[in-house]
Amino acid sequence: MNCLQNLPRSSALPLQSFNCHGRKAICSVHNLGVMNKTVDLHRSIAAKAISGSISDTKMSDPEFKEEKSEIYSNNMTEAMGAVLTYRHELGMNYNFIRPDLIVGSCLQSPEDVDKLRSIGVKTIFCLQQDSDLEYFGVDINAIIEYANTFDDIQHLRAEIRDFDAFDLRLQLPAVVSKLYKAINRNGGVTYIHCTAGLGRAPAVAVCFSILSQKYELILPKAFS
Repeated sequence: MNCLQNLPRSSALPLQSFNCHGRKAICSVHNLGVMNKTVDLHRSIAAKAISGSISDTKMSDPEFKEEKSEIYSNNMTEAMGAVLTYRHELGMNYNFIRPDLIVGSCLQSPEDVDKLRSIGVKTIFCLQQDSDLEYFGVDINAIIEYANTFDDIQHLRAEIRDFDAFDLRLQLPAVVSKLYKAINRNGGVTYIHCTAGLGRAPAVAVCFSILSQKYELILPKAFS
C-alpha cells in the first residue's frame, strides 16, 4: 500500500522539512540538494542510467528492481551531496506542499493516473527525459494515452536533465512558464514529478510558488 492511498491532504508543507511518507522513513530532504557537480560526474551517472534496454521479464523481477533503485540512489547521493534514497519498487511517493500542489515521484503505469484523478489532480507535469523512463522500464506512451482518454486530467512533459544544475537553471524559465499556464487553464490539483521527486520537481515547485505569489502581490495593485 503506498502513500497515495494513505497520506491525507495537508495544508502547505515547508519545503525545508520535505519528508517522504509511506516508506518507513526512508528519506528526508532538508534542502533542494543543489546539484553543483562536475561534468565528469554527470557523464558517469548518465552512462549508468542508459546502460542498455531492459526486458519486461527482467524489470518485473523484484531483486532487479531493488538493484536499479540502489544504483539510482547512490548516483543521486553522489550528485546532490546528501544521503537520499529512492525505492522505485514501492510505487509512487508524494507530498502535498500546498493544498493544490503536489511534488512526487514518477508514475509507473496507467493505473497511477486513476490514483491521481481520485485525489483531484488535473495536471500531471512530468520533468523526466526518455532515458530516465527507460532506466526503470516506464512506458510513458501508455500513461499518456490513458490520461488522454479523460477530459478532466492533462499529462504534460517539460524535460530537464537529471543531476544537472546547469540544465536545471537553463530550463527553469520555460518550464515554470509552461506549468503556470497549465495550472491557470486546468485548475484543481497539480502533480509535479521527476524520477524520485527529490531534485527537479521540488526545484520547479519552489520557483512556481515564488512566481505565483509575486503575481498575486503585483497584479491586484496593477489593476486597482
